Amino acid sequence: MAGERHRIITIANQKGGVGKTTTAINLATALAAIGERVLIVDLDPQGNASTGLGIDRRDRKLSSYDLMVGERGISEVTLETAVPNLFIVPSTMDLLGIEMEISQQSDRVFKLRKALSTPEAMGFSYILLDCPPSFNLLTMNAMAAAHSVLVPLQCEFFALEGLSQLLETVSQVRRTVNPRLDIQGIVLTMFDARNNLAQQVVNDVRTHLGEKVYHTLIPRNVRVSEAPSYGKPAILYDLKCAGSQAYLQLASEVIQRERQRLAA
Repeated sequence: MAGERHRIITIANQKGGVGKTTTAINLATALAAIGERVLIVDLDPQGNASTGLGIDRRDRKLSSYDLMVGERGISEVTLETAVPNLFIVPSTMDLLGIEMEISQQSDRVFKLRKALSTPEAMGFSYILLDCPPSFNLLTMNAMAAAHSVLVPLQCEFFALEGLSQLLETVSQVRRTVNPRLDIQGIVLTMFDARNNLAQQVVNDVRTHLGEKVYHTLIPRNVRVSEAPSYGKPAILYDLKCAGSQAYLQLASEVIQRERQRLAA
């Protein structure tokens, strides 16, 4: 796919521990499993997406840092994963210095957009940008480069408060650097059906944001939590577990929304 069917989706939430990287890995795997050509760009210095896809730190000779500073192109920094059709630009701790490196440059917000505007990048159906859990220059670059933002939201008491901050950030980015940016959707994660508060959060978020919220709920699931320590997406580690099945449903919803967008 290319052209308007080539989509760059930022997976962002300034709060940590909401299932952001888990969502990036498993959504990408589910999309790749149905034949889409998918690239994850790991923009978190911790490199959890890279580790969760089995990329050894010793194999990360080049990384998203090299891409951001403009020293290497997509084809040079991209690695294959164990999942057919799924590729990754890994992360290293070098990213910790990126702010200092580019902050004085006039195009500092557009470094990633430029790097992803090449024919090589256009060859991917989906590019998922896994952001750090903060709003910094890396996240700003991701939002400036993306068509849309997918927000993983944990089913907990302060969820809506954090979400309103993020939605304001998206509006600000749209006004200033990327008019095309929209909300791809909000995915509710770590849902525990036995917890009354979790159900209340789901109801509140759906009331406030309606169709922006995916129908799929990602449950709390031990197998999903275990998978990264084996360097595998949950969908490869245990396809039949509830978490894996939920991510397959989420991928189906994402594709359905993209079809509706193209038909509009």
